[in-house]
Amino acid sequence: MAENNDHEEAGDRSSEADRGTGTRPLAEDVQGEGDQQSRGVPAAGMPDNSSFSPTGSPGIHHWKEGTISQAGLDQRGNVFFAAIEMTRMPMILTDPNLPDNPIVFANRAFQDLTGYEEAEIVGRNCRFLQGANTDRETVGEIRATVAARSALQTEILNYKRDGTPFWNALYLGPVFDREGKLLYFFASQLDITKRRTSEAAFRQAQKMEAIGQLTAGLAHDFNNLLQVITGNLELLEPQVRDEKSRRLVETASLAAERGSRLTRQLLAFARKTRLEPKAINLNSLIIEFGDMLNSTVGGSVDLRFNLKPRTPLCFIDPVHLEMALLNVVINARDAMPKGGTVTITTEPLQIGGDADAPAHHLPPGDYASLSVTDQGNGMPAHVAARATEPFFTTKEVGKGTGLGLAMVHGFVQQSMGKLEIDSELGSGTTVRMLFPAGRLAKEKTLERQVLPDARDVPKGDGPLPATKTVLAVEDSEDILMLAREYLTTLGYSVLTAGNADDALKLLSDDGIDIDLLFTDLIMPGSMNGMALAGEAQRIRPGLPVLFTTGYNEDLVTDGQRAAGMDLIGKPYRRTELADRINAALNRPKLRGDRSQGGGHKEG
Repeated sequence: MAENNDHEEAGDRSSEADRGTGTRPLAEDVQGEGDQQSRGVPAAGMPDNSSFSPTGSPGIHHWKEGTISQAGLDQRGNVFFAAIEMTRMPMILTDPNLPDNPIVFANRAFQDLTGYEEAEIVGRNCRFLQGANTDRETVGEIRATVAARSALQTEILNYKRDGTPFWNALYLGPVFDREGKLLYFFASQLDITKRRTSEAAFRQAQKMEAIGQLTAGLAHDFNNLLQVITGNLELLEPQVRDEKSRRLVETASLAAERGSRLTRQLLAFARKTRLEPKAINLNSLIIEFGDMLNSTVGGSVDLRFNLKPRTPLCFIDPVHLEMALLNVVINARDAMPKGGTVTITTEPLQIGGDADAPAHHLPPGDYASLSVTDQGNGMPAHVAARATEPFFTTKEVGKGTGLGLAMVHGFVQQSMGKLEIDSELGSGTTVRMLFPAGRLAKEKTLERQVLPDARDVPKGDGPLPATKTVLAVEDSEDILMLAREYLTTLGYSVLTAGNADDALKLLSDDGIDIDLLFTDLIMPGSMNGMALAGEAQRIRPGLPVLFTTGYNEDLVTDGQRAAGMDLIGKPYRRTELADRINAALNRPKLRGDRSQGGGHKEG
């Protein structure tokens, strides 16, 4: 309900003519109950403005307008009054004939809903339920409905006595006497906050998923461009002689490196970065990383640690965790331009099955909690709700990309955890990262097993002899030419193919020795890089494979298929490529491999 300043006009027009020609229903359209003591106009599927109906369908049998023979509220000894007091549906009556259209009756369910006592309700206009974020257009619509003495179904944000907002599914309609005088307005309410919150969360998830897909695609294509830029700059640098030109090349290389970091943040947000989870003690990691954090916050900020000794191990990528923690600490520092205290806290958290698991949106189990708390001004609810969106920032132009918390959010989600933000204006902000611990963490990590890391195997002392032949497969001609130049300068013989079909023709030729397949993961045509690798190892069992990609969406695979395969992300440098190729070629042969060399030899 809402404020109504037109009570005299709305309540004193008692004749049928005063209502306007044609607004009263015909006699045959009126229904009666209790020997015609009460009559009403049926809704008959009246359109409503709400996406919620307590009956689950548009109202057909209920009334949108009532007429009664006894106007008073003194007779409360009948079964219908008892039913109204016992129902869990909040209901009120207002009297538009009194100044300001006050509430004259509120059942007990309404008191339970709002938290107000009856003495605090009766005699007041319904506007006391409104608050800062109540939609003014909806309020105006309610006022217009009261002024027109018609019915309305809508949804409005109201506030309880303790200030808690709730979404109210509101239905109101007029009650007349037999002479046509408007006596009351009836209104029923229903708390639909959970449904509205779920709908908003679902829409937000859809939006973020769409943004993530778009972001990952852009980052992938941008990494391909960066590969061409950084690769050619690297090849050009040794040929530049004069100092000025060398500085220009170095500046361009640094800019390309910044672009590479940006795409890594985008991929982290999109949950398509490659993680290398390990058993991590959060306390040890934070202590070792403490000097970096202290130097980051500066002298005006006091960095404190509250590390609980029983915080359990969790399986996460330590490098990405350090990056995430650094981003959160920087945000905390920036929230306190005049200085203050930032507290980093670790603690164990056990999430139960019935009470707090739904609140955290995580499965029950043991978790490790890492939180960063600042003493800044905090964020209003609408800012906190968007804090993890990419490119959303409240900082001045040039002082923030809006990707910090987006990257943290993506990393935590990809680590099977949850990012929570508690903030209130004037009370600072706490950013909390929850990671699965112990057995739960190990199970979740094994579910997402990725390709083995080349750093876990011997790399050798340098490029292998030129007799080693690498088959490079890449659909981008510029990147393929660059890869060939890199591999040639590293001392390898190089075969090239622009797609999987051409590569398979070379692999099927018994007369061609191939020691390693170097292929892009994402390629147009009959098959992608992963499928090509499977066919290559079927044709040439034990053939080492090195993948390259702008992002790693397709890396989730089972351990058997991943055996003998490795990955290097774009943009890569020649030294990185040399290390990864050495690692792949030196990887121990799997038991059952029938080939000891690179040729096509079947047993």
